[in-house]
Amino acid sequence: MNNLVQNVEKWARDKDLLVPENATRQMLKVMEELGETASALAKNDQAELKDGIGDVFVTMIILANQCGFTPYECLLTAWNEISDRKGVTVDGIFIKE
Repeated sequence: MNNLVQNVEKWARDKDLLVPENATRQMLKVMEELGETASALAKNDQAELKDGIGDVFVTMIILANQCGFTPYECLLTAWNEISDRKGVTVDGIFIKE
């Protein structure tokens, strides 16, 4: 995973995408890819779903870098927030207490 993240970061750097001022536009790209992923899920298109999830990862890695974070820092922050969270799953949705 680390090598793939580094490859994405290098690709983005080579394309001049890691510019902090572009973070709001990058967020729009994240939302576009998320929408395509939702569409693939709704259509049960496994190939497009896998590609869409990957595209969301790529766009989020770029966004994290534009905002001055590493993907690891972001994931660690989220993990630390949810790791001890209590709640129940109802109809496939986790409801926190």
